[in-house]
Amino acid sequence: MQMRDYPKEEMPRERFLQDGPQSLSNQELLALLLRTGTKEESVLQLSSRLIKSFEGLRLLKEASVEEMTGIKGIGEAKAIQILASVELGRRIQKLNDPDRYVIRSPEDGANYCMEEMRFLTQEHFVCLYLNTKNQVLHKTTVFIGSLNASIVHPREVFKEAFRRSAASIICLHNHPSGDPSPSREDIEVTKRLVECGKIIGIEVLDHIIIGEHKYVSLKEKGYL
Repeated sequence: MQMRDYPKEEMPRERFLQDGPQSLSNQELLALLLRTGTKEESVLQLSSRLIKSFEGLRLLKEASVEEMTGIKGIGEAKAIQILASVELGRRIQKLNDPDRYVIRSPEDGANYCMEEMRFLTQEHFVCLYLNTKNQVLHKTTVFIGSLNASIVHPREVFKEAFRRSAASIICLHNHPSGDPSPSREDIEVTKRLVECGKIIGIEVLDHIIIGEHKYVSLKEKGYL
């Protein structure tokens, strides 16, 4: 069966776009790298044969260009493309940033943003995206302006969490008045985000309100 014979929605590229790379098999991911097959077989058949030739991914990742090109249908360009992808994966796996800021308490979260946020003249709603070790992966300002539940949409908050593969989120916003006491709107926004986080499996650990050299943790206040 050639690739042109597959229903469009079943092709690896379309499924990658619709459902993400995790939905594809090893054979299909490799087919995306190979891009084309041969006159005798489709790219999926070629990728399947390549994996079988190396008895799986473990030996494939250690293959040389010469070993790759020894397989019918794999030229030097395809071999280099596959091995370059393998090397990128290996380098990503080794990435380690020991200097990432770790948040163990509301005070840690407040200190991370205090100096930047306490002088702002408008309310800024900021999210910290954390990994499983509570290290800060990323910080972004989601919204600027007066807070209310209809404006701070969960979609915008959690979209970046998915992008960063975050395990949890800490939300912060400032009160330009310097008084960090939570308003009714602050509490409503917090409860809405917490409920959404429970549904999709990304925990909202806290919502911290920044004032003038002081803060309020809605978790410590019992609103989470």
